[in-house]
Amino acid sequence: MTRYIFVTGGVVSSLGKGITAASIGRLLKAHGLSVNIVKCDPYINVDAGTMAPFQHGEVFVTDDGAETDLDLGYYERFLGIDTGRTNIVTTGQIYQSVIAREREGGYLGQTVQVIPHITDEIKKRFVKAGEGFDIAIIEIGGTVGDIESLPFLEAARQMRPDRMRNDVLYLHVTLVPYLSASDELKTKPTQHSVNKLREIGIDPDVIVCRAEKPLAKDIKNKIALFTSVPREAVIDCPDSPSIYDVPFALKAQGLDEQIMMLLRLRSAKWDFEEWTEFTQRRRAAAAAQPVRIAIAGKYTKLKDSYKSLVEAIQHGCTANGVKAELDYVDVEEADFKARLARADGLIVPGGFGDRGIDGKLEAVRFAREHKLPFLGICLGMQCATIEFARNVLGLKRAHSAEFDPKTPHPVVDLMEAQKGVKNKGGTMRLGAWPCSVKSGTLAHKIYGSANISERHRHRYEFNPKYAAQYEKKGMKISGVNKQINLPEIVELKDHPWFVGVQFHPEFKSRPLMPHPLFFSFVAAAVKNKKK
Repeated sequence: MTRYIFVTGGVVSSLGKGITAASIGRLLKAHGLSVNIVKCDPYINVDAGTMAPFQHGEVFVTDDGAETDLDLGYYERFLGIDTGRTNIVTTGQIYQSVIAREREGGYLGQTVQVIPHITDEIKKRFVKAGEGFDIAIIEIGGTVGDIESLPFLEAARQMRPDRMRNDVLYLHVTLVPYLSASDELKTKPTQHSVNKLREIGIDPDVIVCRAEKPLAKDIKNKIALFTSVPREAVIDCPDSPSIYDVPFALKAQGLDEQIMMLLRLRSAKWDFEEWTEFTQRRRAAAAAQPVRIAIAGKYTKLKDSYKSLVEAIQHGCTANGVKAELDYVDVEEADFKARLARADGLIVPGGFGDRGIDGKLEAVRFAREHKLPFLGICLGMQCATIEFARNVLGLKRAHSAEFDPKTPHPVVDLMEAQKGVKNKGGTMRLGAWPCSVKSGTLAHKIYGSANISERHRHRYEFNPKYAAQYEKKGMKISGVNKQINLPEIVELKDHPWFVGVQFHPEFKSRPLMPHPLFFSFVAAAVKNKKK
């Protein structure tokens, strides 16, 4: 029978519930248990696709085309699984489903209410996520006390009465703030947060305390006393040098054994060797010479906007035995080229809207003319093709139809399937699509395969009508989706490393399996640094 672990948060948001949940999943997986993990987001948006990165961080895309919260990226990287639509539950999804069923007459004349109809729909999603797994970890977004998350918390509360007591566990992540003026760690916010959780009807079994420094024994005893949680179930999780060290901090305090005891689970297996070896390589790389990677983007003021990208770069650097030194370059600044001149490699990531496009085009031109290793992702690839059209093909007014509908040379145009689409949510080209890689190309050398699959999120594409002109002047189309004749990968013939991809390779990079594009890009940056 599936056991359920509910992860809630208190005091403040952005405590690291996602990393905590993912770390717990990694530990339980090391015991030989099968683990699935779900994020509940209390916003009324059906998915994260229509929200700006400044609002909610990056939009993480799954193989099946779900536009989700960035926490699903943590889940995939920590657990080595491919998540999908069943791994994200939003308030918008729940109400959309319940209202649709009510309109169809599915409730047989009942008055449709939050309890039981909304909570029953939420519980149905919980149960579905747990099917076929030993453990289902459910992370409930937001902070206890927020009105938005109450239906999810009520559904979580109802899960225990519906089952054996030892089939459900509640884990509360909270903040123990440090006051420098008095040099004290304060437990009162945690006490209030647990009291608020109890008002909802949930008694936490485990409390994970986030703090700037480890908690002293007397602090843990105080928290245990005032929250009625056993002393050994009060786990402190101080700031770590890396998120990948968090499982070790939790393991050192026996959190995995506590969870297994409370859920009446046994295991004679413990296999954490791969994760240990990775973190050892990462520490060694962190002490090595840095390689400077410039990221020329438009959401540089919120680093979570490029969370998967940054992690993928780190994976590539660790595999190459070097330290990543990231420089977030605002292409709207006047002196950004001086910063590119100090870089060992340049990445132009994805994005939407015309703000900063001229600066991105100039950044691409700098990388092309100065032989700087370059990786263009989604919009970054489109900028590479626009810059090449203008400055190599001589098509001076070439542009994307997204930014200049009247351009005489739409080298980037709206995809045929996107024409006439009115609704913005969930209608882009999304999810995993196959790509055929041409032999003899840099892309084929990087992947070592003629057939790959990568995740997409876009409406506009490189216009294949111009393909012959590009090929003639030295920009190869090295990857194509043959089903719809969509150019997926471009590369320059006379350049040490210049690749643009229409997809988002960062979504498939893992700590234990770095994405080949990022591994190769970092290797080229290291070579450029030495030169």
